[in-house]
Amino acid sequence: MSEVTWRVPGRLEVLGKHTDYAGGQVLICPVEQAVTVTAVAIDEPAGTVVARSRDAAATVRLGAGVATAFPSGHWGRYVRTVVDRLTANFGVLRAAELTVTSQVPLASGLSSSSALLVGCALALADLNELPATLRWQGAMPDRLALAGYLATVENGRTWGPLAGALGVGTQGGSEDHTAMLCGVEGTLGHYEFDPLGLVRQVAFPPGWAFVVAVSGVRAEKTGAALASYNAAARAVADLLARWNAVTGRAEASLAAAWREDAARLTAIAAEEPALARRLAHFVVESTECVPAGAQAVAVGDAAAFGEVAARSQRGAEDLLGNQVPATIDLARSALALGAWAASSFGAGFGGSVWALVGALEADAFAGAWLADHRRRHPDLPEATTLVTRPGAPAARIAAGESDGPGSRAYPSPRPRR
Repeated sequence: MSEVTWRVPGRLEVLGKHTDYAGGQVLICPVEQAVTVTAVAIDEPAGTVVARSRDAAATVRLGAGVATAFPSGHWGRYVRTVVDRLTANFGVLRAAELTVTSQVPLASGLSSSSALLVGCALALADLNELPATLRWQGAMPDRLALAGYLATVENGRTWGPLAGALGVGTQGGSEDHTAMLCGVEGTLGHYEFDPLGLVRQVAFPPGWAFVVAVSGVRAEKTGAALASYNAAARAVADLLARWNAVTGRAEASLAAAWREDAARLTAIAAEEPALARRLAHFVVESTECVPAGAQAVAVGDAAAFGEVAARSQRGAEDLLGNQVPATIDLARSALALGAWAASSFGAGFGGSVWALVGALEADAFAGAWLADHRRRHPDLPEATTLVTRPGAPAARIAAGESDGPGSRAYPSPRPRR
C-alpha cells in the first residue's frame, strides 16, 4: 500500500458534558462535516513525516528521534504526537507525506483537533500495515477499543500493553474518538465509559436537525483555556483519590465510586465546596440527563428533550462553570427564536452551542440565529453556523472504494444486554 485516505468526522456532544473521563455516560454522534487525511509513501529516510494543511497553507516536517517544538495549539503538535506514539508502540514508520483538509471549524467545540489526530493515526497505521499485526489486533479488537487507544495517544496515558507518551497536554477521555469511530449514521450513540460500552443507538427522528452556532470564542485547549479544561478533570481525579484513600478501595473512576456508595462519596466531596459542585454536576449530567435525553429522542418527544437540555445547560453554568457569556447568550437566544432545545457542548470556555429544530426550518433558523448573535456580540466576527444531522463514522476511502478494508477491519460495538 503506497497511499491511503481516511475521512474522520467532527463530533457533536448532545449530552454528557465532562463525564467521559469520570467513567460516566454520554449521548453523542458524528457530524456530517469531516477532516480528511491522505498519507502517501515517499522516498525519504524512515521516520520522516511531512504534513501539509491545505486550509492553513502550512507544512511541518518531522523526523524520527528529532525533537520538533510547536507552539501550544499548533496543528503540527497533534501530528507530532501521533508519530511519536505510533513509533514508540510499533517501531519506526515508513517515510510519508500527509495532506490534511477540513470542513470542521477550528476551535469550535466540534473536536477538529481530535479528528485531525484520529485521521493522521489511522492513515499512518494503514500505510504501515499496523492493523495486520498481532500487537495491534490484540490491543484494538474493535472500534470501541480503537477509540480508547487513540484517546490515550491524545492524553498520553497507557493503553493495555501500549505504553503512554507525552500526549498533547489535555486530560480528557475518549468521548470524541468514540463518536468519530463508533457512530451510526442517523442515530445518537448512548455510551458509558466505566464499564466501557455502548448502551444503545437511538434513531434520530427524520424531521429533526441540529443547528450548531460557533460562538466565535475559540475553544482552544491552550493557555488559560487548557488550564480551565484540565481543572475540571483534576477535580474528578482529586475526589477519586480522596475516595480511594478513605475507603481503602481502588476504584478506577468516579462512576464506579458512585455506584459503590453514593452517600459516602457525597460526604467526602462535601468537605470541599468545589468538589461537591463537581460531583453534583457529574451525577445530574451522567445519571439523569443522558438517560432521560436518550429516551426522549427514542420516542420523538422534542418537548421532553428540551427540558433535559435546559437542565444540562443550567448544570454547565451553575455547577461545572465552563461557560462564557457568548455561549450562555446563544443557548438562550436559540430558545427565544423558537428552537425546541438548546445547549452548549464540548470542553467549554468558548466553542459552540447546538439547537434542535425542524429539519425544514433549519437553514432559516441558522441565518436568524447567527444574525442575532452578531448583533449581540459584534466583537466576535468568526461566529458562524452550520446545519447537521448525525453523520457517518470514520471510514477509509481508497481509489474506487467508498469503504475500504481499513474501515471494515474494526467491528462496531454492540449494545450491552
